[in-house]
Amino acid sequence: MNPVLSAFLRELPGWFLFFGVFLPVVLLLLLLIAYFRIKLIEVNEELPQIAHHQYKHKGGSSLHQKMKRT
Repeated sequence: MNPVLSAFLRELPGWFLFFGVFLPVVLLLLLLIAYFRIKLIEVNEELPQIAHHQYKHKGGSSLHQKMKRT
């Protein structure tokens, strides 16, 4: 396997390895990191609103609680 790998690396130009393999993979990873960071920020902004909304509905409707007891 070692002679095959060394022959492959001798024939492959360095610019192809950098621009054809390394750069696209790095750009894809950076794009994924940015996408998930944006989604995480959106979720972190929505969580307090959801928690406030659930808290408001749990203790706020006394009419619903009275009807539920009877």
